[in-house]
Amino acid sequence: MEFRLTEAEAIALHYYQAAHRDGWAALVQAIADALADIDAAERHITYHGRLVSYGYARGRVCAA
Repeated sequence: MEFRLTEAEAIALHYYQAAHRDGWAALVQAIADALADIDAAERHITYHGRLVSYGYARGRVCAA
């Protein structure tokens, strides 16, 4: 019988092993990484939103 982990389980196992089998530390690190990724995504969205609002869409400059 073949046993396969879901993607979430594989990620959780990685964090658990990296935290030397400390479940709390693994959970805290996973949440910290997720929050950092969310922050980066929000900065990316804000940056690209500014480009579009200034008229720099797809490398073109709109005439003012």
